[in-house]
Amino acid sequence: MLTLLSAYGDQFQPFNLFRYITFRTVGATVSSLAFVFLFGPAIIQLLRLKQGKEGQPIRSDGPASHLAKRGTPTMGGLMILSGVLVSTFAWANLTNRFVWIVIFVGVGFGAIGFYDDYLKVTKRNAKGFGGKPRLALEFLVALIACLVLIWTGTAGVATALAFPFFKELLIDLGLFSALFGAFVIVGAGNAVNLTDGLDGLAIVPVIIAAGSFGFIAYLSGNFVFADYLQVHWTPGTGELAVVCGALIGAGLGFLWYNAPPAQIFMGDTGSLALGGMLGVISVATKHEIVLGIIGGLFVLEAVSVIVQVISFKLTGKRVFKMAPIHHHFEQLGWSESQVVMRFWIISVMLALAGLSTLKLR
Repeated sequence: MLTLLSAYGDQFQPFNLFRYITFRTVGATVSSLAFVFLFGPAIIQLLRLKQGKEGQPIRSDGPASHLAKRGTPTMGGLMILSGVLVSTFAWANLTNRFVWIVIFVGVGFGAIGFYDDYLKVTKRNAKGFGGKPRLALEFLVALIACLVLIWTGTAGVATALAFPFFKELLIDLGLFSALFGAFVIVGAGNAVNLTDGLDGLAIVPVIIAAGSFGFIAYLSGNFVFADYLQVHWTPGTGELAVVCGALIGAGLGFLWYNAPPAQIFMGDTGSLALGGMLGVISVATKHEIVLGIIGGLFVLEAVSVIVQVISFKLTGKRVFKMAPIHHHFEQLGWSESQVVMRFWIISVMLALAGLSTLKLR
């Protein structure tokens, strides 16, 4: 919305700043952070009143130390999404199709997660929404987003899969690229959801990934930088840096209240939405595989659950003491803060590895 002010740059020169993605990205980060800071306490209080003394149901088979968290309200994703949307509408160029596609996925996944959280709170059941119908709805939202990306994208690139470390390697997947993109988006959403099990564990890796993909989106959307780095130029994706800035600011604001001991949990409302948004940004910028590197922690969490389930069904034995893998380390004797801090360090290392693919070609 504020980009409209750039039209009056001739009359008032400072308005020209709104032409620059970098300036608007900083503005989006600061404003979303300020929004969450200002309205966070009121949102927490409202959710606490609506959810009563019980708050989010705690897994009965989880670590015993988590029982002390009973009564903490959930659906903190409403706080994050509100900050992201307000900031994006204020600072992003709303004529950019990529912005609306990311918003569509974020709101769609957030609504699915909200219903899941609602069932958990009202039914007092940690399972919530059934797995198959939830995945079906997520896949539908993601598939629509991917089809729009293909139909409005550049021929030869929109349906292609790019590989890191290679300058020219593109594999045209045709319409199958829509299914692959939807898989990436749904996988990202659920991987972040599985990671969200300890205070502050999921939000910092999300912030790190958002920062990394904001940088990638800016470079990929700029012909000069894309040509220099030999990455595939995707016109218009530079505007997604503003959305990533909004994610960073809202995430930092949420961390203020989610830091241990958490005053509020992200819930599926937030984790599904944030993961889905990161997924669709990676698809739009043609860096789906790089998401697997930068978001490697999320991949590890998801794989640990898959391995645990398959192993138990086939052999009756568990590979990990408890899945997702962050609970495994808790069972080994690591404190919650140790798990969280060490996983944050891993996220930083993976982000640096993912960003290195921009130059190592």
